[in-house]
Amino acid sequence: MKITSYEAATLLIPEDDPLANMPEDPNRKRPIVTLRLRTDNGIEGIGVTFYGGAMTGSLCKAVDELAALTVGEDPLRIEKIVAKLRNGTGDSCGPGGIFTLALSAVDVALWDIKGKALDQPLWKLLGGHRDRVPTYASGSLRRGLTHDQAQRAAQILVQKGFREMKTQMALPGNPTIADEIRRVQVVREAIGPDIKLMCDINQRWRPEQAIDIGSRVEDVGLFWLEDVTRADDYQGLARVTAALKTPIAGGEYVYGIEPFRQMIQMHSVDIPMIDICRAGGVTQWMKIAGMAEAFNLPVVTHVMPEILCHVLAACPNGLTVEYMPWMLCLYEETPAIEDGMIVLPDKPGLGLKFDEKAVASFRA
Repeated sequence: MKITSYEAATLLIPEDDPLANMPEDPNRKRPIVTLRLRTDNGIEGIGVTFYGGAMTGSLCKAVDELAALTVGEDPLRIEKIVAKLRNGTGDSCGPGGIFTLALSAVDVALWDIKGKALDQPLWKLLGGHRDRVPTYASGSLRRGLTHDQAQRAAQILVQKGFREMKTQMALPGNPTIADEIRRVQVVREAIGPDIKLMCDINQRWRPEQAIDIGSRVEDVGLFWLEDVTRADDYQGLARVTAALKTPIAGGEYVYGIEPFRQMIQMHSVDIPMIDICRAGGVTQWMKIAGMAEAFNLPVVTHVMPEILCHVLAACPNGLTVEYMPWMLCLYEETPAIEDGMIVLPDKPGLGLKFDEKAVASFRA
């Protein structure tokens, strides 16, 4: 089997909130890049990447150029192809930035092909540790909401069966510490004591702020505090992690494998969060998860639950999947949720098929 052709495209998808209908800007669009890799026996593998922002056109071009290097290759030899792509772009083009974002789309598409060729769903191909995984609602409890809106959204999520969900602090404007604390308190009041509640800071605090405010909300019972300060401030993160009882999650903003080694060795986080696009695809995601397992740490995913449920289900130290439904509208069908758990599909590969009408309507 050989790769014979490819197609990369830029799409603009609605930036909405289908879980609780609490969008901050209903007219805003999210630019993404899709990839289709095709083989000589009729199998098509799909991949998705993003984070290009105003450079999404450049990202699409990078995906196109990397995909061109795969033509003629055996798609089952994924490590060989990844090495070829790295060598073909030169040492100065990585390991972070657009190269890695583009690599991830190719890598995911290759794993999709492999699963289809072997007639196995990806989660089984990677290890098959379990066939359903916990998931938490994300994206609805945004920092731009009022406290009343946040409470209403949280109640909707509970009614929909979610047992885990994430809110945000580092509120807009010039909030007082009391304002920050009140946000997590009102959400906790809305959902009760038994729902797992996470809170994302998105790198907006200094370490001393994280220690101060984090210590004041420990009685709220947060499951974790996420990305409390700059992702590459490993020492600052370690100070926060050592000072607080609440577990610290982080890692979604860093690229490749090496930063996770630094974070783990420096005890920067209790829970590594691995973003598949910035990691470089399924191949690198699983390596990072294995590294974390060696240090007795759980791992969690970042966005794209329709893909990442596979990798989390495959590894024994997978904790929970972020249910961020940004891209679910791209597909004809996505994995079901039952009792707060994602049920892994039995279809081969990713188990996903683009909704061609939706894709056509989103084309940039």
